[in-house]
Amino acid sequence: MPEESDLLQRAAQLETKALAEIYDTYSPGVYRYAMRLLGDSCQAEDCVAETFANYLDALQRRRGPREHLQAYLYRIAHNWIVDLYRKRKGAVDLNDALKSEDHPEDEAARNIRQTQLRKAILDLTPDQQKVIALKYLEDWSNEEIAQLLKKPVGAVKSIQHRALRSLERFLEERDDHEGSTRIGNPVAEEFGRA
Repeated sequence: MPEESDLLQRAAQLETKALAEIYDTYSPGVYRYAMRLLGDSCQAEDCVAETFANYLDALQRRRGPREHLQAYLYRIAHNWIVDLYRKRKGAVDLNDALKSEDHPEDEAARNIRQTQLRKAILDLTPDQQKVIALKYLEDWSNEEIAQLLKKPVGAVKSIQHRALRSLERFLEERDDHEGSTRIGNPVAEEFGRA
């Protein structure tokens, strides 16, 4: 995309307008991605801030991307989220889980399920994580994901299938342990995309 290469060249020169355009264009998507994986608006905002701070730092060190800016930014965000989960060691904040006024037990259970599924997603391979997040949380097409990952569309479908199967096994094990059943797409159901 010639437009992106021009924008990247201007950003490499630390041109303020180019940096603002990049932020305005890509920050909403990075925020949605982080929000879906983290479930917390403050942490999602922190992720966006850290993503663009890391990008700016890379530009200042002359190491910024020459192409595929969106993929570069999502990779930074993804790495930040993985690091955050590693630091947290997956603790569920019960105060957050119990926020809802309408049916607190249902809301708490939903929040705990989402937290567990987010952890399960982080146990997938990096390619599987990206495919699941972009396909189901960002509504990217298989073709867009294939371009980002530099893989054939068939490979993306295979990665998606293996990831969904892993998540289904995780949810089946959890449900067997909790005595409940689940049918359908676990990612879509758990993240409200059924």
